[in-house]
Amino acid sequence: MIQGIGAAAGVAIGKAFVLPNWEWSLPDNEVNPVDLAKEFERLYEGIRTSKDEIEFIKKEFREVVGPEESSIFDAHLAILDDPVFMSEIRGIIERQYKAAEVAVKEAIDHFVAMFDLLDDEYMKERAVDIKDVGNRLLKHLLGAPEVTLPSDTQPYILVAKELSPSQLAHLNPTYVLGIVTMMGSKTSHSSIMARALGIPLVAGLENKLSNPIQTGDMIVLDGETGSVQLHPDESTVREYALMREKQHKKREQLELLSTVQSVTKDGVTIRLAGNISSVKELNMALKYGAEGVGLFRTEFLYMDRDSFPSEEEQFEVYKLVAEKVGNHSVVIRTLDIGGDKHLDYFQLPEEQNPFLGYRAIRISLDRKDMFKTQLRAILRASAYGNIKLMFPMISSIEEVQEAKAVLNEVMVDLEQRKVPYNRKMPVGIMIEVPAAVMISDYLAQEVDFFSIGTNDLVQYVLAVDRMNEHIAHMYHPYHPAVLRMIRMTVEAAQNAGIHVSVCGEMAADERSIPLWLELGINELSMSPQSLLKVKHRTLNTVASDAISIAKVCLKNRTSSETEEQLSHFATSGGITPVNVLNIHGKTS
Repeated sequence: MIQGIGAAAGVAIGKAFVLPNWEWSLPDNEVNPVDLAKEFERLYEGIRTSKDEIEFIKKEFREVVGPEESSIFDAHLAILDDPVFMSEIRGIIERQYKAAEVAVKEAIDHFVAMFDLLDDEYMKERAVDIKDVGNRLLKHLLGAPEVTLPSDTQPYILVAKELSPSQLAHLNPTYVLGIVTMMGSKTSHSSIMARALGIPLVAGLENKLSNPIQTGDMIVLDGETGSVQLHPDESTVREYALMREKQHKKREQLELLSTVQSVTKDGVTIRLAGNISSVKELNMALKYGAEGVGLFRTEFLYMDRDSFPSEEEQFEVYKLVAEKVGNHSVVIRTLDIGGDKHLDYFQLPEEQNPFLGYRAIRISLDRKDMFKTQLRAILRASAYGNIKLMFPMISSIEEVQEAKAVLNEVMVDLEQRKVPYNRKMPVGIMIEVPAAVMISDYLAQEVDFFSIGTNDLVQYVLAVDRMNEHIAHMYHPYHPAVLRMIRMTVEAAQNAGIHVSVCGEMAADERSIPLWLELGINELSMSPQSLLKVKHRTLNTVASDAISIAKVCLKNRTSSETEEQLSHFATSGGITPVNVLNIHGKTS
């Protein structure tokens, strides 16, 4: 058995297809100085073609997995616009009289070598993006064909030194049983995409193989544990086939819970809503039994286009979502760009710390014309369903009051024009920075509800970038400081008599259910893929037992104690497999 990194869960059994490495035949002669203009023209044409191709791939991939995962290709487009990268290429052409393709190859090698020297796995993974973009540009400059995958006639396990997002976007999940890569980690773009596509992936096998894997070799892999077995015997194949069958049956059983209400064994209801970025994701959330939308990330309406969406475009989307959800609520978050989310047509300033800079509500309050357009669309849509409005990244009373003042101006305008809207539309805020927690008692007097955004809250409380592999081990959602801040927020909301919910990865972690029961949180919002597993855990939880363990956890001094106790409760604290038929019998 070979131990790698489990990057995308699932079991795969099949024969290997080894993806050949990129190999280029490059000219070694100098370019005549009078022909340099031609080389620059070839370079710019290659960049334009590459951009068009990446945009097309992004659009295709978005149709398969949704806008959030497809935004990975924004990083590729950014590389082709990066002044440092392009300056390196132009400098090699201009000063060394080298052909455009040679300059691109040397620039790729330079930046990849520089990133590989850094003691930071996250930056090393970004070197893969540079190679991917550079190879695409080289392909166009040389007129070379794509490295082709097997025809879709026989399922296979794909084996590669490293797999670029572009290559992965072209895969047909029906025929790719699993993926094995020599390089990579859980945070690589390819791993994120494999998880979105539901393809098991094991990464990090570099220097762990006594002999290289050959096309046609039989492989068994477990994307959960990171184990890979070459040339497995019949008993091993049978063992993993049984494991795979159990996983499939578990998924099928979970889907039977879609119409079952999320209630603990002793009758405590926890409402489960969906986080969505598009109508397609809404359809998936409703299929899995979401009781409304707890977070509509509207920024994805602004992406994959050349200009800001009009009021009418936004209105039609918000109205459609509200009508599809029916009586359940839809929480629409206003535009949250900046940080790691950018718009091609809206230039943000270069910043040392973009996550602490010009983003979210700060941009909206600075660009009130853009803000009012979105608010008008949301207000108009509120006449067609149970819509709630939410402002992101609030850190002061002044921001809330200014945002509400802009909202009031839009309301007055609609009144004067006799445009219908819900005059009592609830207005809330995301609690995701420590400052908001510390003044949550004041903020609770200004709004109708809180939504605790755990992803950013943990990151800001602990000063840990969770995408930075070098310090990712310090990202602890169960850190006592995080739990204290959540409790403080919940108590402020309860004292003010306003609703509070939780969204983000902590909401999707079924181990956290005891904490929500103890704190009195009865609404969680998460990605559609997480809804059924959280519901499964809720249905198998005795609230009184869960509250008892949570009381202990909230007094712990370390995150490891809490994580261990919650994990133990989840596996042995009365949690048993769901008897779906019995549950349906009780609820029908």
